[in-house]
Amino acid sequence: MTNRKPTGRTRKMRKDNLHARIERAIGERILGGEFAPGAALPNEADWGKTYGASRTAVREAIKSLTAKGLIQSRPKVGSRVEPRSRWNMLDRDVLDWHRAAMDRRAFLLSTQEARRLIEPGIAELAARKHTPVQLDRLIAALQAMKEAKTRPETVASDVEFHDALLACANNMLLMPFGLIIEQALSNLFEFTTQRNPHFSRALKLHEGIVRAVAAGDGKAAHAAMQTLLNDTDGVIDSSAPPRKRG
Repeated sequence: MTNRKPTGRTRKMRKDNLHARIERAIGERILGGEFAPGAALPNEADWGKTYGASRTAVREAIKSLTAKGLIQSRPKVGSRVEPRSRWNMLDRDVLDWHRAAMDRRAFLLSTQEARRLIEPGIAELAARKHTPVQLDRLIAALQAMKEAKTRPETVASDVEFHDALLACANNMLLMPFGLIIEQALSNLFEFTTQRNPHFSRALKLHEGIVRAVAAGDGKAAHAAMQTLLNDTDGVIDSSAPPRKRG
């Protein structure tokens, strides 16, 4: 058996993976609070020693974190953590690191707050602006929810439903919120769909949203989404640990 030397492509993949691992490690430490906003960060040489990487790999990781709004880096000055207001929470990686850093229930509550501000309005727009093709996609997603046999299928179809609803709204400025639907809400749905009674209720509530959208009734769609979110709030509340009696 002969030993094969790594090809140029293989070496590049290894370098790319190393850069991604360093980026994730630093990102998680920032989102986890180890490096607070305004804090000075180690220099490239120190990061290289920490992660056993070249300065080039570290530099690429820092460049990515800067693009995500987590870090400000200046030549001969170094890097500092940016204020939270500049963090791009609609970036897939940043949202994932945020989720990993938070208590599970706290993250669910945070997600619900965001949904309450966004999704009823999306449903209302969807009722007014959807195309026939977009409505067909929404109906197909609902049917997939009904036919789902496993939890992964249930989660995937539920996420697809809300993503299809977002597409029905036909507003490009709202499209970045699809990342919340695709990633953050997956965490919520994995939690809620474990409770079968809730999912049976939620399925009927999703049907109500589709009926309102298909009828072009924006107010009804808005109200139907609020009802669905109220139901999900109830599931999260029921998951809270019982208070200790003193």
